[in-house]
Amino acid sequence: MESNSDNRFDPNFATHLLLAIAHEQSLEHLLQKLIRAVMERTDMACVQVWLVDKGDLCFVCPQRPKCPDQTRCLHLVAGGGKSCSKSGAGVPRFDDPKTRVPLGVGLVGKVAVSGQQLILRGLNERPGELTEYDWLEQAQVRGFSGSPITFKGEVLGVTTAFVREDLPDEAIPWGQIFADHIGAAIANARAFEEIQRLKAQLELQNAYLQEEVVEAKAFGVLVGQSAALRQIISQIDLVAPTDASVLILGETGTGKDLVAHEIHRRSPRRDNPLVRVNCASIPKDLFESEFFGHVKGAFTGAIKDRAGRFEMAESGTLFLDEIGEVPLEMQSKLLRVLQEKRYERVGDDRTRHANVRIIAATNRDLKKAVAAGRFREDLYYRLYVFPIQVTTLKERKDDIPLLAKHFVELSVKELRCPKPRLTQAAVAQLQNYDWPGNIRELRNLVERAVILARGGPLHFDLPVTDSAPPPPSSTPHPGANAGLEFLTEAEMQRRERENLIVILERAGWKIKGADGAAELLGVKPTTLLSRMKKMGLKRPGN
Repeated sequence: MESNSDNRFDPNFATHLLLAIAHEQSLEHLLQKLIRAVMERTDMACVQVWLVDKGDLCFVCPQRPKCPDQTRCLHLVAGGGKSCSKSGAGVPRFDDPKTRVPLGVGLVGKVAVSGQQLILRGLNERPGELTEYDWLEQAQVRGFSGSPITFKGEVLGVTTAFVREDLPDEAIPWGQIFADHIGAAIANARAFEEIQRLKAQLELQNAYLQEEVVEAKAFGVLVGQSAALRQIISQIDLVAPTDASVLILGETGTGKDLVAHEIHRRSPRRDNPLVRVNCASIPKDLFESEFFGHVKGAFTGAIKDRAGRFEMAESGTLFLDEIGEVPLEMQSKLLRVLQEKRYERVGDDRTRHANVRIIAATNRDLKKAVAAGRFREDLYYRLYVFPIQVTTLKERKDDIPLLAKHFVELSVKELRCPKPRLTQAAVAQLQNYDWPGNIRELRNLVERAVILARGGPLHFDLPVTDSAPPPPSSTPHPGANAGLEFLTEAEMQRRERENLIVILERAGWKIKGADGAAELLGVKPTTLLSRMKKMGLKRPGN
């Protein structure tokens, strides 16, 4: 063993060690470098670093009978030690990560609770006093130093050192200096972890927002002035400022997701994320992971930790589209989150708090699903706090002119096509159609017409629907339509000619272009010219 002079406290050694660990960004590397450097001194028997963390091994911990608070305790995160004997017999493991110490119990626990440095000398003269350390005599320990690891007034843990010489007075302050440096390093490491978590959250939110942009192209925005739309907006204004759950009901393509966006936009959560989950597109086995996230190794393919949609929507709004597609076995877990505001990632025992506003939507009759046993009744009523019924486009025909104009402008911008003309005849054609596909069908039809128009008037090739009037029966009932007037072929041709002359005169005998006769009539210019030739119509003076 080295002489006492070789073991005297060296301030230069402490200064160099402090500078060396100052460059470490990783808390783990910092602690290991500190332990290795300190244990190079021959007078050092044991060095350990303890951090306050949650109680995780309470059921198997031998210290449980002494533990006053089983929610938190001291965890051994780094340590090193050496025996005086070559065999090392009788000396415990100084770096066992499963070692726990209750707060307030023993030397380490008392330092954590008091927040004050503890120095002991002459331990070799008091054998058996520290029964918790039965190896001290065999290791020839004489002194102990315990320093609280603090940051901004909070005790984060404790550093301890057992030495074979009495601690000199000049060495005592350095124990606290190193503990304070570790406290700052812990704060920096946690801040870095939080930055990485927020970065990952932003990346996921960006991916979700990109999905939302794709979905939004099929709808546009809430456009219109009809009484039906005004009723929906008044309901949005009522519920948006609250945190009440909203269930949006309506047929496919009516714009239920736009209503959800508008509720979020007008709510106090507007500055936080709106995350959408399309429940119809999630495989049955992945619902729990998609909703709540998972930890690495939770199942085959879980190669890293992943945050779920609830975590991504923290402090914001979670939009559960097609809620009727959630499997029955998953509905109970979803109900628990809505009621208790708590959840766990798959494969993790850490309970997380969910500060999320829920908006759900469906095109199904959930009451029938409840009666059939396919949807939980308690979940249905939990969601059915404030229902909003979105009307079909057939019931909003007054909004079709504004919607058509809006979709024309969107299509021109997105498709980079020449701007076409939306004629009155084309709008009337759109209003006379029943729109079984609702707003989504209108959006797609307008987009196709804009491409085909090439900057000219829009023509819509509307499909024949089941709601079209049936053809006249070949065997009418006796007396049917007996009181109605009828026109002969000659009379019909005369009236068609008179109607065509009126249109030509109103257009100033202009055939093509904006406000031309073909546009007013709703036919192609070539069709109009063919009819004029057949009827012998020419511009006066020609």
